[in-house]
Amino acid sequence: MRVLHLLDSLNRGGAETLALDVCRNARANGLDVTFAATGGGALEDDFRRSGAHFVRLSRRAPLDLKLVGQLRRLIEEREIEVVHCHQAVEALHAYLATSVNNSSIGRRAKRVLSFHLCGADAKNRLALKFLAPRMDANVAVSRELLACLGTEGGFATSDNFHVIYNGVDAARLRRATAGGDLRVELNLPPGDLLLGMVGNFYADARKDQLTVCRALPAVFRQVPHAHFAFAGGHGDGDGAARIYQECVAYCREQGIAGRVHFLGQRADVADVLRALDLFVFSSRKDSFGVAVVEAMLAGVPAVVSSIGALLEVSNGGEYAAVFRTGDADDLARCLVELLTDSARRVRLVDEAGRWAAREFGIETHVANLLKLYKSLAGVP
Repeated sequence: MRVLHLLDSLNRGGAETLALDVCRNARANGLDVTFAATGGGALEDDFRRSGAHFVRLSRRAPLDLKLVGQLRRLIEEREIEVVHCHQAVEALHAYLATSVNNSSIGRRAKRVLSFHLCGADAKNRLALKFLAPRMDANVAVSRELLACLGTEGGFATSDNFHVIYNGVDAARLRRATAGGDLRVELNLPPGDLLLGMVGNFYADARKDQLTVCRALPAVFRQVPHAHFAFAGGHGDGDGAARIYQECVAYCREQGIAGRVHFLGQRADVADVLRALDLFVFSSRKDSFGVAVVEAMLAGVPAVVSSIGALLEVSNGGEYAAVFRTGDADDLARCLVELLTDSARRVRLVDEAGRWAAREFGIETHVANLLKLYKSLAGVP
């Protein structure tokens, strides 16, 4: 199958990382992927080395007719059978580029749009409402997201929507990066425990790092040789920076600042995960939970909030400890119980790793994509 994946930017986001994992694993799993980007970013060099045919385009306006023409020529020249987009702006240009029959290949390429979030601003929400019925298939990355798109988003999800879970490349997590040893970086004594969370700070507090901070004084009193590390940036916006500063100030007020480490934005997430004894994900709102899957595949037992998407990823809490969302006391209880039960941690690592590889490994994801693409193209 000849497939074009299209992204507007190449920053370190969830959709970008997923697309990169797909590009790296496509050929070995039966996909001939062309990858086109209409903007740059920190991951551009990684995409160029991914093994997919890389094309760098440029979008100069919200609706760029020159870009539409470039995409149409690319689809013709590469004989693309499916165009897969991840955002409204990409899907709009792909829709216009594929809305006429391509005489050179005798058919129109099929269009697929992935939904990674339930909410969107007014402009994107309007565009998505126009685009979704005009796609040959829409993909939700979890059942929880599919339900939200129907109830809160107002999409007719019974028509042409499918659930395909995101995939994570376990090989990427095994590759060493320039980050080195986080325990050495933090100067942790041998035998100390390191807990951690990977997730940016947002203005709407969706990752809820403050609840984690509020749980830590009780954890540290009962497990005195424990530390916690937050990996994630807060950008330049006042809202996200305010949430970050609230967390820093709380830790100082509670006298635990020396044991809570704010690492900032990290490119060495694999190294961070390898250093952890326990992974925490306290999200109040999520559509899938890639960070949790990454922890499972990296061999780190996870504690997650009780939102639907994380229950889905953990199979109803079978493969992770679950605390009540936003409840610092319940989180502290879960953390202490798991930190003082090494046998359960070992069991979670083993069972969760197998579960994540089977359900959310990149090979499974690509196989499910290929099945969808073939059904759209009428290929047996």
